[in-house]
Amino acid sequence: MEALFFSTLIVTLAEMGDKTQLLSFVLAAKLKRRTPIILGILVATLANHFLAAHAGAWLASLVSPNTLKWIIALSFFVFGIWALKPDTLDENKSLPDSSIFLTTLIAFFMVEMGDKTQLATVALAAQYDSLTAVVAGTTLGMMLANIPAVWLGEVLAQRINMKVMRRVAAGLFVLMGMLALLS
Repeated sequence: MEALFFSTLIVTLAEMGDKTQLLSFVLAAKLKRRTPIILGILVATLANHFLAAHAGAWLASLVSPNTLKWIIALSFFVFGIWALKPDTLDENKSLPDSSIFLTTLIAFFMVEMGDKTQLATVALAAQYDSLTAVVAGTTLGMMLANIPAVWLGEVLAQRINMKVMRRVAAGLFVLMGMLALLS
């Protein structure tokens, strides 16, 4: 349960103002069909975070527990600093004329590559033994952050103080780094 809870919490907060959340706003504004967009986000996130979690588990098998503890802690500290930087999204991207689901799936999967939430999934999977709980938690976190973005779009973006959300996410990443060192 700890892996599920922390994975969900960290990714939900880290996703606030992230480029994939901005992509959710743009897709909702341009494509105007919420259900296929949400399903595309879900499938892309599951695929991306499944791969990231397996990479984290593989990393954990390569290094000693003490070295892994330091790698995880330093990763979370870096994510904490990274979370303070606002993301932007190039709105001049042209979307292909394929289905809304496929457009969302491909766009979301590609934008998530190398993103802090994907790398956090790698670190969380290296820290916790339950890949299922980590992938479920990080996917749930992505959905908690992105479904409102699709449904409420610009109204939500204007009402949430993204600077505060980035600071909370940064604090959680630092806390996770400290907890990794203490475990």
